[in-house]
Amino acid sequence: MKLFDNTEVAFSLKSDSQLERAYFLFKMIQSQPMVKIGSLVTNFALKAHLPIEGLIRSTVFDHFCGGITEDDCLPVIDNMYDKGNVYSVLDYSVEGKDEEASFDEALDKILKIISFCEEKKSIPFAVFKPTGFGRFALYQKITEGKSLTKLEKAEWNRIVARFHKVCKLAVEKDVPLLIDAEESWMQTAADNLIEELMETYNKEKAIVFNTLQMYRHDRLDYLKDLYLRAYQKGFYIGMKVVRGAYMEKERERAEEKGYPSPICVNKEATDKNYDDAIRFMMEHQKMSLFAGTHNEESSYLVMDLANKYNIEKNDNRLWFGQLYGMSDHISYNLANAGYNVAKYLPFGPVRDVMPYLIRRAEENTSVTGQTSRELNLLKTERKRRKL
Repeated sequence: MKLFDNTEVAFSLKSDSQLERAYFLFKMIQSQPMVKIGSLVTNFALKAHLPIEGLIRSTVFDHFCGGITEDDCLPVIDNMYDKGNVYSVLDYSVEGKDEEASFDEALDKILKIISFCEEKKSIPFAVFKPTGFGRFALYQKITEGKSLTKLEKAEWNRIVARFHKVCKLAVEKDVPLLIDAEESWMQTAADNLIEELMETYNKEKAIVFNTLQMYRHDRLDYLKDLYLRAYQKGFYIGMKVVRGAYMEKERERAEEKGYPSPICVNKEATDKNYDDAIRFMMEHQKMSLFAGTHNEESSYLVMDLANKYNIEKNDNRLWFGQLYGMSDHISYNLANAGYNVAKYLPFGPVRDVMPYLIRRAEENTSVTGQTSRELNLLKTERKRRKL
């Protein structure tokens, strides 16, 4: 039996009723029209303030999210850590807010989570999105090389100050920070800022982590160039490596605006790009890798490379990450084998987290084979339990 085929370990934390709910949800997600209709109906119902939050909470929300508040998430965090040896990354998944007050609120939330991480061994990282701390349009303007007005410069300085405040506390509490990647047309501004933060705060080890979305064909070259700069300036690189989350949007925008798509030509090219980035990071010193992947082959590759370069399974510079509610066969079997594994655990008010949940469902329908793989594993475990 291959490591990831063990469904007894994969679903050891799920009760029979949770297993049935997961099976029902992935059955629904398998149908693209159902996901589209469900998304439209849910958005309409939330905007019309219809009383459907309870229904969402007891189905899709509880499957993919840890709770509404950090404290809400504690039973899930403790259960995963105590029974499955799997860590949690608390992800405040409220999206699309655009006011200064909400950026300050997000900052307070991340500062609180960093202190939370220091207290709880089961939460090894803090995480946030660049647009949690500032307006998307401002990142975009800087990425496009346009000059800022006096007011915009002041606004950008406030964004930079938020980043520094979080990084200073992260260093003080010794809690590494994962900074998510977003759309390509705002990402350069974020990349440049995060590189400055790495140079400032990653003097002794990687505390600040950027994210590479490897469905972008330029990301491997970016990583290699960054490595050269880090080598010359003497700082450590922290990198979360993922395949990516905005593919359809990226392709549509490139077509609409008439520029070459930043996305790899097909899935095979993306897979190769991802694996090449993993290889590059594990072949070179002074880099810490958070391998965010739901792909079995890439996970086996990381294990093989760790073995080849004599990297211990529990070396703190190497982590695997999956989303809560997905790929439990990878997470729990890796943890059972002694590797560092963390589940991204989204939380926040139900209506604010809905854009995240809808994206998750749409992603599952668009990634060939992912939903059917989840269903097959759940089927196998249902059968095993009946036997």
